[in-house]
Amino acid sequence: MNNLDNESNLKIYNLKDKLEYLREVITLEYNEWAKDKERDYERRINEKIDKVKSNLDKRDFCKLILLKDTALVGFISIFSKDSEEFENLTPWYATMYVKKEYRGRGYSKILDKAIKEEAKNRGFKELFLKTDLVNYYEKFGAKYITNINKDEKLYKIEL
Repeated sequence: MNNLDNESNLKIYNLKDKLEYLREVITLEYNEWAKDKERDYERRINEKIDKVKSNLDKRDFCKLILLKDTALVGFISIFSKDSEEFENLTPWYATMYVKKEYRGRGYSKILDKAIKEEAKNRGFKELFLKTDLVNYYEKFGAKYITNINKDEKLYKIEL
């Protein structure tokens, strides 16, 4: 648990220490990134929850959450794999998400700093990122490598 930016009510936690937020995080991830959302919603959420729980203690997996008091503001992750096209690259900077009502306040910078610090503490020298966002992650130090497909680009973040 860390105090952040002179706001004592903002704290970063590893999700494994705050599992009461797991369903909310997984639901937000699903709503933001899942394909075929109309198919068996509850089963897919429960499967993802089980998958996350089984990975919580792995070196190349981490989910950090940002709380304001007890409200979930956002989250960010490290994944071992996040690209079928580049399966040999690991680990991945993934799932940066800030809830709509908290956007525009610099919370993504807090999440970015926290996940990079966590990655360094785990001994990583770099993270990879795939995104369809244009000119967003560059402000966090992401360096363009190549196009993955017509929509997504591959980046590397040196730690």
